[in-house]
Amino acid sequence: MADYELEDKGDGCFALSGEMTFDTAERILKESEEPFEEHTQLEIDLSGVTASDSAGLALLLEWVTWANHTVREVRFTGLPERVMAIAKTTEVEGLLTRGERWAGFIEAPEG
Repeated sequence: MADYELEDKGDGCFALSGEMTFDTAERILKESEEPFEEHTQLEIDLSGVTASDSAGLALLLEWVTWANHTVREVRFTGLPERVMAIAKTTEVEGLLTRGERWAGFIEAPEG
């Protein structure tokens, strides 16, 4: 059984489930390269991630860096609590939204 699954939901939407850890982060990054290249706007649902660590955070930051360098946008939904805790502790949580550029792609706050 695979440690993770990166599912292409169409129209630049992807869902990552399973482990996002030191054991899987590099493989996830490599697997994502080709399908991500086809889109200028990506939304990655992480709500199915069952285990994560600092390598998972590094993976997300790598995707943000790639998006910024290639004039693309990447947005994360369902961020795992563990990743957010590590991001806050290391004071990089603001970097997780640096890949969001176009206002039409960002959800407006409810109210």
